[in-house]
Amino acid sequence: MSSFESQRQESLKKRLTKYYHMTNNPTCSSHLFMNKPAVTVVLEGRSICQRISLHKHGSYKSLAKALRQMFVDSGDIVECSQNNISDEDVDLSNAVPGHLIAYEDIENDLLLVGDLNWKDLVKVAKRIRILPAKPNSRKGRVDNI
Repeated sequence: MSSFESQRQESLKKRLTKYYHMTNNPTCSSHLFMNKPAVTVVLEGRSICQRISLHKHGSYKSLAKALRQMFVDSGDIVECSQNNISDEDVDLSNAVPGHLIAYEDIENDLLLVGDLNWKDLVKVAKRIRILPAKPNSRKGRVDNI
Protein backbone atom coordinates (compact mmCIF):
# COMPACT_ATOMS: atom_id res chain seq x y z
CA MET A 1 0.00 0.00 0.00
CA SER A 2 1.39 3.40 -0.95
CA SER A 3 1.90 6.25 1.46
CA PHE A 4 -0.99 8.13 -0.12
CA GLU A 5 -3.35 5.17 0.31
CA SER A 6 -2.42 4.73 3.96
CA GLN A 7 -2.97 8.43 4.65
CA ARG A 8 -6.33 8.26 2.90
CA GLN A 9 -7.36 5.20 4.92
CA GLU A 10 -6.28 6.88 8.15
CA SER A 11 -8.19 10.07 7.30
CA LEU A 12 -11.33 8.09 6.47
CA LYS A 13 -11.01 6.13 9.69
CA LYS A 14 -10.74 9.35 11.73
CA ARG A 15 -13.78 10.89 10.04
CA LEU A 16 -15.88 7.77 10.59
CA THR A 17 -14.83 7.60 14.23
CA LYS A 18 -15.68 11.28 14.70
CA TYR A 19 -19.07 10.84 12.96
CA TYR A 20 -19.86 7.75 15.07
CA HIS A 21 -18.94 9.64 18.25
CA MET A 22 -21.07 12.64 17.26
CA THR A 23 -24.17 10.62 16.38
CA ASN A 24 -24.03 8.67 19.64
CA ASN A 25 -23.36 11.70 21.82
CA PRO A 26 -26.61 13.59 22.62
CA THR A 27 -24.95 17.01 22.72
CA CYS A 28 -23.12 16.46 19.45
CA SER A 29 -26.07 14.88 17.66
CA SER A 30 -28.14 17.96 18.44
CA HIS A 31 -25.34 19.96 16.80
CA LEU A 32 -25.66 17.76 13.68
CA PHE A 33 -29.42 18.23 13.84
CA MET A 34 -29.01 22.01 13.76
CA ASN A 35 -26.56 21.98 10.83
CA LYS A 36 -28.71 19.98 8.42
CA PRO A 37 -28.91 21.78 5.08
CA ALA A 38 -32.13 23.23 3.73
CA VAL A 39 -34.44 20.88 1.82
CA THR A 40 -35.98 21.52 -1.57
CA VAL A 41 -39.70 22.26 -1.73
CA VAL A 42 -41.21 21.12 -5.03
CA LEU A 43 -44.69 22.23 -6.05
CA GLU A 44 -45.89 19.78 -8.71
CA GLY A 45 -46.42 21.47 -12.03
CA ARG A 46 -43.99 24.30 -11.33
CA SER A 47 -40.52 24.42 -12.80
CA ILE A 48 -39.04 26.52 -10.01
CA CYS A 49 -38.38 24.99 -6.59
CA GLN A 50 -37.85 26.71 -3.28
CA ARG A 51 -35.77 25.75 -0.27
CA ILE A 52 -36.67 25.66 3.39
CA SER A 53 -34.58 24.99 6.49
CA LEU A 54 -36.55 22.50 8.54
CA HIS A 55 -34.30 22.92 11.58
CA LYS A 56 -35.44 26.56 11.84
CA HIS A 57 -39.01 25.38 12.43
CA GLY A 58 -39.98 23.75 15.69
CA SER A 59 -43.11 21.90 14.61
CA TYR A 60 -45.40 20.84 11.80
CA LYS A 61 -47.59 23.88 12.47
CA SER A 62 -44.64 26.22 11.86
CA LEU A 63 -43.82 24.35 8.64
CA ALA A 64 -47.45 24.61 7.50
CA LYS A 65 -47.42 28.38 8.06
CA ALA A 66 -44.18 28.74 6.10
CA LEU A 67 -45.51 26.68 3.17
CA ARG A 68 -48.69 28.73 3.16
CA GLN A 69 -46.68 31.94 3.00
CA MET A 70 -44.53 30.53 0.18
CA PHE A 71 -47.30 29.38 -2.09
CA VAL A 72 -50.72 30.72 -1.09
CA ASP A 73 -49.97 34.17 0.30
CA SER A 74 -47.52 34.84 -2.54
CA GLY A 75 -50.26 34.13 -5.10
CA ASP A 76 -48.76 30.96 -6.63
CA ILE A 77 -51.90 29.03 -5.67
CA VAL A 78 -55.34 30.59 -5.74
CA GLU A 79 -57.25 29.53 -2.68
CA CYS A 80 -60.40 27.59 -3.57
CA SER A 81 -62.53 28.82 -0.70
CA GLN A 82 -63.42 32.42 -0.04
CA ASN A 83 -62.66 31.96 3.67
CA ASN A 84 -59.30 33.22 4.82
CA ILE A 85 -57.75 30.87 7.34
CA SER A 86 -56.10 32.55 10.31
CA ASP A 87 -52.53 31.69 11.28
CA GLU A 88 -53.78 29.80 14.34
CA ASP A 89 -55.93 27.51 12.19
CA VAL A 90 -53.26 26.59 9.63
CA ASP A 91 -52.12 22.97 9.71
CA LEU A 92 -50.75 20.50 7.18
CA SER A 93 -54.19 19.62 5.83
CA ASN A 94 -55.05 23.19 4.81
CA ALA A 95 -51.65 24.86 4.38
CA VAL A 96 -51.79 24.57 0.59
CA PRO A 97 -55.43 24.19 -0.48
CA GLY A 98 -56.13 21.32 -2.87
CA HIS A 99 -52.71 19.76 -2.27
CA LEU A 100 -51.12 17.06 -0.14
CA ILE A 101 -47.73 17.60 1.48
CA ALA A 102 -45.31 14.69 1.26
CA TYR A 103 -41.57 14.24 1.70
CA GLU A 104 -38.83 12.12 0.19
CA ASP A 105 -36.59 10.48 2.74
CA ILE A 106 -32.96 9.46 2.41
CA GLU A 107 -34.04 6.21 0.71
CA ASN A 108 -36.13 8.14 -1.89
CA ASP A 109 -39.41 6.85 -0.45
CA LEU A 110 -42.35 9.24 -0.74
CA LEU A 111 -44.27 9.54 2.54
CA LEU A 112 -46.90 11.89 3.93
CA VAL A 113 -45.65 14.68 6.14
CA GLY A 114 -46.98 14.13 9.64
CA ASP A 115 -46.30 10.39 9.76
CA LEU A 116 -43.13 10.85 11.81
CA ASN A 117 -42.49 12.97 14.86
CA TRP A 118 -40.99 16.34 14.01
CA LYS A 119 -37.34 15.66 14.96
CA ASP A 120 -37.24 12.46 12.91
CA LEU A 121 -38.68 14.26 9.89
CA VAL A 122 -35.97 16.91 10.11
CA LYS A 123 -33.31 14.20 10.20
CA VAL A 124 -34.53 12.12 7.24
CA ALA A 125 -36.31 14.49 4.84
CA LYS A 126 -34.34 15.54 1.81
CA ARG A 127 -37.16 16.98 -0.31
CA ILE A 128 -40.72 18.18 0.34
CA ARG A 129 -43.20 17.59 -2.46
CA ILE A 130 -46.54 19.36 -2.68
CA LEU A 131 -48.84 17.18 -4.75
CA PRO A 132 -52.28 18.05 -6.12
CA ALA A 133 -55.00 16.16 -4.29
CA LYS A 134 -56.82 13.85 -6.66
CA PRO A 135 -60.42 15.06 -7.06
CA ASN A 136 -63.14 12.55 -6.37
CA SER A 137 -64.42 11.56 -9.81
CA ARG A 138 -67.63 10.06 -8.36
CA LYS A 139 -68.70 13.26 -6.62
CA GLY A 140 -71.85 14.77 -8.10
CA ARG A 141 -72.36 11.84 -10.42
CA VAL A 142 -75.84 10.34 -10.55
CA ASP A 143 -76.38 6.96 -12.14
CA ASN A 144 -79.78 6.21 -13.64
CA ILE A 145 -81.05 2.83 -12.64
